[in-house]
Amino acid sequence: MQPVSTDKSNTPRTLVIGLTGGIGSGKSTVAEGFARLGVPVIDADLIAREVVEPGQPGLAAVARAFGAEIIGADGRLDRKRLRERVFAEPAERRRLEALLHPLIRAEMRRRIAACAAPYCLLVVPLLLEGGQSDLVQRILVVDVPEALQVERVRQRDGDTTERVRAILSAQLPRDERLARADDIIVNDRELTDLEADIRRLHRYYLELAANRRDRGD
Repeated sequence: MQPVSTDKSNTPRTLVIGLTGGIGSGKSTVAEGFARLGVPVIDADLIAREVVEPGQPGLAAVARAFGAEIIGADGRLDRKRLRERVFAEPAERRRLEALLHPLIRAEMRRRIAACAAPYCLLVVPLLLEGGQSDLVQRILVVDVPEALQVERVRQRDGDTTERVRAILSAQLPRDERLARADDIIVNDRELTDLEADIRRLHRYYLELAANRRDRGD
């Protein structure tokens, strides 16, 4: 494990652990394990859905940019239609990200600032690819072999192997992600092994948080 960062610029009072990993690695399972131990979990994917709920500025901005046809009859975002449109057009995807990422980031920062626990978990699938790592003090990567990633996603989403590999190719390569990790959970074993790893890291993060508090960081 690498030492905790000593950079105090814009450092929140709570130690923030960034949880990330490739598609199908089991990030949600790991996050749920920490949550059962009482750790606050801030999930970027959930926030991304919340900022485009009816009545939110994000939904209005997306409708202006992509047209009223991406709003369903119930007044909610037609995610399937929007996803099909932006997945095929990189320029459209970048335009969507430019609209929503500032809203998502602002809400993540607000929730981090409101956290009073010794440490919290910020779950961001594209933490490293999306330039969000400045929000955290440590990076925890959930890792699995690529073949297992492909099989899990195929079973979960019903996608073809080719489709899953296309998604993987758009993410940070596994070796680069691991090189930037402070801590790693290998999630290819039994659930009891995973839970033991989570408890071990929980104790370690509590210790880091206490040391950080004693130093006045």
